Amino acid sequence: MPITFEPFETDWQQDPYPLFQQLRDEAPVHWAPQAKAFCITRYEHVASILNDPTLFKADSREYRLQRAQAKNSKRTQVALIIRMLRAVRVPPWRFASSRMLIQVDGESHRVMRNVVNRGFTSQRIAAWEPRIRALANGCVESFSKKERFDLVEELAVPLPVGVICAMLGIDAERRHDFKRWSDQIIQSVGGAFAIDQVDGKAVEAIGELRAYLAPIVRDRRRDPREDLISTLVDHRSAGGLSDLEILLFVMLLLVAGNETTTNLIGNAVDTLLDHPDQLARVASDPECIPGLVEESLRFESPIQYRLRIATERTEIAGTEIPQGALVVAMLGAANRDERRFPDAHRFDITRDTRGHLSFGFGPHFCLGAALARLEASVALETLLPLLSGLARVTPEPTWVASTMVRGHRRMDLMQTTRP
Repeated sequence: MPITFEPFETDWQQDPYPLFQQLRDEAPVHWAPQAKAFCITRYEHVASILNDPTLFKADSREYRLQRAQAKNSKRTQVALIIRMLRAVRVPPWRFASSRMLIQVDGESHRVMRNVVNRGFTSQRIAAWEPRIRALANGCVESFSKKERFDLVEELAVPLPVGVICAMLGIDAERRHDFKRWSDQIIQSVGGAFAIDQVDGKAVEAIGELRAYLAPIVRDRRRDPREDLISTLVDHRSAGGLSDLEILLFVMLLLVAGNETTTNLIGNAVDTLLDHPDQLARVASDPECIPGLVEESLRFESPIQYRLRIATERTEIAGTEIPQGALVVAMLGAANRDERRFPDAHRFDITRDTRGHLSFGFGPHFCLGAALARLEASVALETLLPLLSGLARVTPEPTWVASTMVRGHRRMDLMQTTRP
């Protein structure tokens, strides 16, 4: 019987792994007719796609536009484009030529990445550890005396949002707005295509974010400080970002930096509660926390897929991929591939996880990977004294309404024993 799988529909979200295994075994290159995309699920193929930007480019804007044209009337398309242009306050030609880090390849990507990398050097990340520990301690202290609490709201959200706000040099009191903007943008790209969302919530979020950032960017251009926005606007080196490109990069931080770390923390705790033997191991030996973070990334990938466009006709696992076709590289499926990770469905914090694809692979490897690892490690270390005494209030998880990211919308926990 043919396998039915549509990557941008949520019906597979609750427990995707049996379906992923069936796809890897029976249809490693699966054609999804509604998405008009080839879904790739085996590790070797996904890694190869991500590592070859010449054959599989990251820029999927043309596909998105075609999808929007197929779904919406011209009047609806024009209305949404006008709303977007008003939200970002730039003329159409400048909007069309603006760069977004995850949507460009080659020399343009290299130049742009060189600029943003200066905010994510190993020295800068290490310098943030005391601030991260202070934020994590404050979060855990605030709920440690409560009988019940939502781990997502109390720790998994405020920690990475607080770090991003501090890195950008903006008001930490606006973290609730940043989370709301992040949620609205995530919901729009949950089916991978913001331009399909005719309700305009994502456009409103982008407009509010732009209005908040614009005066801060102007100030940093006049008076640079020791923050990430000042790094992004620095024109002393080639490739300094425009105001719109800074907005697009902050949007990327909200999704890739904020949301990914939030989901990594939540997924790690949830998986530990499902595996008391592994929880006991890490409780007795905190040195296992780095291994816990890596296995959590592999086992429940916070980002489930990356999109690529075939630049020429090619073949994967005996299936022809036409030029211009959308390819969905399924990270969550590849990380559970038994061909790469023996006994892949077993959660083992001592496993050799080297090579997992949760942060991508190749030129577009996540530049914030070290920061996410540090934040998750500190969060779990700070939470460790409470972990053995925690239990879920309800057994069924409430997943974020997105197929691209995998994480908990909330995680209500109760303390069965006092620390």
